[in-house]
Amino acid sequence: MTKVLINEKLVDEQDANVPYNDRGYVFGDGIYEYIRVYDNSVFTAKEHFERLLRSAKEIGLELKYSVEELTELIQELLSTNGVINGGVYIQVTRGAAPRDHAFPTPSVETNIMAFTKSYDRPYKSLEEGINAITTEDIRWLRCDIKSLNLLGNVLAKEYAVKYNAQEAIQHRGDIVTEGSSSNVYAIKDGEIYTHPVNNYILNGITRMVIKSVAEDKGIPFNEETFTLDFLKSADEIIVSSTSIEVMPVVKLNGENVGDGQVGSITKSLQEGFNRYIDTHS
Repeated sequence: MTKVLINEKLVDEQDANVPYNDRGYVFGDGIYEYIRVYDNSVFTAKEHFERLLRSAKEIGLELKYSVEELTELIQELLSTNGVINGGVYIQVTRGAAPRDHAFPTPSVETNIMAFTKSYDRPYKSLEEGINAITTEDIRWLRCDIKSLNLLGNVLAKEYAVKYNAQEAIQHRGDIVTEGSSSNVYAIKDGEIYTHPVNNYILNGITRMVIKSVAEDKGIPFNEETFTLDFLKSADEIIVSSTSIEVMPVVKLNGENVGDGQVGSITKSLQEGFNRYIDTHS
């Protein structure tokens, strides 16, 4: 029987319930992380949980757990469910209280929940690339917080699906920000360009790894804004996330990116990412 973590207890899936007045349910008042598991090892758990604690601080949510305690909780869950390759989703809400926009007074206990799933890496897409489209970024202005409020992301992703694309690359005006569930990179003349870390994007953990790999390989990694026109003229485009890793985009808005094949810089970053998994898992 699959187990789910509910407030430090592992319960059967059918018994995993949350209160109807949980603030995560009625307000989206909470935060989350999604962490990858490779060959029975949790990948970049420290970085993910440090970001979770930062998100909690940014929204004034008191989280009583340390990085080490959170890691122990999910490792027990993964072991119980026998996950070898897959991922674990964990979320924390401000807790259950009568519905009122203001924080509960006095404060209530946070609710923590986590579940796992088993699946393999997206080898075919990594080798062949995916299609993407562009769309206006309509999300709030604190995208650096990994909050439960994902309606803007959901609508962007659904827009991509309607046009047979796998990702929507968002832009505010003419400036490219990030994907609906990924960071975005334009590669031009052998250099990587990606939006700087600020409130307009999430500082992705895979983004951090890609930056490290690029530095090791001597590939210039430019953290600066760029336009839609620059993106459309790129030699290569990449989107990245915990789930899709270093994913090449070979078509943008129905047009080939470069020659329509996975490029050499992308392949080099993928190779470096694979090596990073081997040495950091």
